[in-house]
Amino acid sequence: MARAAEILRRGGLVAFPTETVYGLGADATNATAVRRIFEVKQRPANDPLIVHADSEEMAREYAAVWPAGASELAERFWPGPLTLVLPKKASIPDDVTAGLPTVGIRVPAHPVALELIRTAALPIAAPSANRFMQLSPTTAAHVRNGLGDGVDLILDGGSTPVGIESTIVSLAGPHPVLLRPGMISKEELEEVLGDVAEPGHVSGARPAPGMFHRHYSPRTRLLLIAPGERPVGGRGVVMSHRADAPDVLAMPATPKGYAAALYATLHELDEQGLDWIAVERVPEGAAWAGIRDRLTRAAARG
Repeated sequence: MARAAEILRRGGLVAFPTETVYGLGADATNATAVRRIFEVKQRPANDPLIVHADSEEMAREYAAVWPAGASELAERFWPGPLTLVLPKKASIPDDVTAGLPTVGIRVPAHPVALELIRTAALPIAAPSANRFMQLSPTTAAHVRNGLGDGVDLILDGGSTPVGIESTIVSLAGPHPVLLRPGMISKEELEEVLGDVAEPGHVSGARPAPGMFHRHYSPRTRLLLIAPGERPVGGRGVVMSHRADAPDVLAMPATPKGYAAALYATLHELDEQGLDWIAVERVPEGAAWAGIRDRLTRAAARG
């Protein structure tokens, strides 16, 4: 941990586990180090990064405005898989925020991530530790396979328990806006904030990560299919959350279980030289919204 903290302080990159996925971390106040994240990931500059803090107190240091709703959400959901988008202070470089005047901040619920932030004594800018648009890593092996020697150090904390990226809500405007669904649902946010809007059309710099049409994709072609539908031709595997579905790779039937297993399962199938991976559409409803979002973007073409 001391070595990892020193690498961050001198401008290096450290991959580390959070409760969602593994992050590729750099000192969020060091523009040169942050630019290296974009280079290693081959990530476009108009896709902002999330800043990880160890507490609400640290998060407040980098937000120019801290509305009452931010404290209410932090009290209920932090540490946890929720990112708040707020007006930023000048101490956060524009490289972190895609040139936007706002920054996404969260406090991760993972002991390794929190210890790293506290030992380094700085906020950590960290997107998922993978090539842009590819599957997010939920183990240290996924990071090694995806980024190789592009990372100065990988902290292996085992499998990540949540399994998909954080929910992102913007509090930077007059009304809260859900920018990315996750395992904290829109309905849970509305219990705290009242009505939460959906984002409109976005062009240019995205206000949050994960908003590109195609994202989270395995190398193997991914198909979304109706329950009971089966692709014709080629060699593939069908994934299903339905316990009674025949001839499928059975996925957990609960949203939490499914999310925790999703990327690891896709990583494993991606190594098998298949022609396609077909995923039966998951149920409607708020609890599945983050999973539906990831699968829809993973299956998108172009």
